[in-house]
Amino acid sequence: MKLIYGITLLLAYQLVGEVGVRALDLPVPGPVAGMLLLFLTLVALGRVPESLSTSAGGLLSHLSLLFVPAGVGIMVHAERIGAEWLPIALALVLSTLLTMAVTAWVMLGTRRLVDRWRPDDER
Repeated sequence: MKLIYGITLLLAYQLVGEVGVRALDLPVPGPVAGMLLLFLTLVALGRVPESLSTSAGGLLSHLSLLFVPAGVGIMVHAERIGAEWLPIALALVLSTLLTMAVTAWVMLGTRRLVDRWRPDDER
């Protein structure tokens, strides 16, 4: 019963996120908004309910199955991917490098902010 309650809770947050995004016409996917609402609820609650932990653990243990549709899509479009491999490869490499650079920049900025707030004797 815990598994069903946890999955129902996950789906309810997804639904609330989807409805909220559509009602407010936000440029964010509904499941992402629902996940943010769930996160805020868990932070406010201060713990993860056992039913949610059980269902999330069950879903995560089978996470690899969620990659099957992507693999099938790659196989279906293999000819097109082969014909356009260079732009795809460039986009993947450049976006990865850009993401790494932005992540490093944000980390350095965050570190500077934290160091400003930290007393001198703790540095």
